Amino acid sequence: MVVDDHASARASVVDALRLSGYSAEACASGAEALKRLGAEAFDVVITDLQMPGMNGLEFIREMERRRTNVPTLMITAHASIDTAVEAMRYGAFDYMEKPFDIMKLEAAVAAAIKRSQVARTASVDSPAMIGQSVAMQQLRERIALVAATDETVLICGESGVGKELIARTIHAQSRRATREMVSLNCPVLSEQLTESELFGHKRGAFTGADADRVGRFELASGSTLLLDEITEINLHLQAKLLRVLQERAFERVGSSETLRVDVRVIATTNRSLVEEIAKGRFREDLYYRLAVVPVEAPPLRERVGDVPLLADHFLAAARKRAGGRSQTFTAGAIDLLTSYHWPGNVRELHNVVTRASILSPSEAIEADLMRPWLRTGEPLTATTPMVAANGSESLADMERRVILATLERFGGHRQRTAEALGIGVRTLSGKLRDYGIAPRENTINKAA
Repeated sequence: MVVDDHASARASVVDALRLSGYSAEACASGAEALKRLGAEAFDVVITDLQMPGMNGLEFIREMERRRTNVPTLMITAHASIDTAVEAMRYGAFDYMEKPFDIMKLEAAVAAAIKRSQVARTASVDSPAMIGQSVAMQQLRERIALVAATDETVLICGESGVGKELIARTIHAQSRRATREMVSLNCPVLSEQLTESELFGHKRGAFTGADADRVGRFELASGSTLLLDEITEINLHLQAKLLRVLQERAFERVGSSETLRVDVRVIATTNRSLVEEIAKGRFREDLYYRLAVVPVEAPPLRERVGDVPLLADHFLAAARKRAGGRSQTFTAGAIDLLTSYHWPGNVRELHNVVTRASILSPSEAIEADLMRPWLRTGEPLTATTPMVAANGSESLADMERRVILATLERFGGHRQRTAEALGIGVRTLSGKLRDYGIAPRENTINKAA
């Protein structure tokens, strides 16, 4: 839902979203939007800040009071950044400065939808915490104990085991659950950008710092901050992070003003921090400050009894996204899945099941369909080809075939295609551009 009193501006945003594959509706005021929210279900709300009557900040406050639990994106001019930050403290997911282009809008909406979907499943009774194995029962017990405190948590485990889901489950069961959890994916940013993302910066602090920026610690005050794959932060920033954990105080880059925050930190890693310390890549004092309450996420191979439950859950989710036929696994398919060692853990299982749901020629999914997709012998590398049943199709070719077949099934509708594939709209759009199928581009600009 797009909320803006300026007719041409809201029409531009709605048109841009529809071109990206979303179903978008518009409202001319906050009051009208609140009525719609009471009668209809929306995945994301995009609101302008400057509106007559009820402005965007008042609108977000009222949404928070009514506990609508819909991610909200604030659109604001540069002069109103402080107000936008205040809106985020009242529950807004993110804000965007004018002017912005369609790709940034699409990325923000996709992120908000993903966060909403994860939040809806992040509880101890959630289907996403599926499993009756001893390992899963022990994990649930540990989560319940940890969530009741405000202590720093370190979640360790292999890639694909669901460390972020565990973090969100802890947050959802904590006293901070009324506020949106803030997260930072540490590996994707340079040192300078990571420092800015963590602590914020003042205008002119470095080349490209054209405006003040609020960091994740400040945004997460009163809530939880997830630092995903924390070993990717270099030693210089580790020292600054240690101070924040000890004193709950920091300075923005380029500023001497000390800011104090009330933040619970949850960190994740897929590496052995003991080994990283021995190699001189991670501070020992930071390790002890992070590992106040350690949580170990079990790999899927240690709870193979949960595989049929997870596979059925992922299959049901894939069918629901696609709105398609009823499907089941044959006994042979279940035997194949439970006998496999799952080096990619739950993420790999999810991808295999989703692919099988799309490509199965019948309602009964056979083992032979999935067998070529499972790794055997030595682990695959980035250059190892994965062939299909005919022995000639690479993983990239197979992926392309799945994506284009799904896009055709939904008549070119990108949002429904992305949902059926279990990926974001932006990821889908990037894949289609690689295939020479590019979306139309546009720029949206409206004076405040």
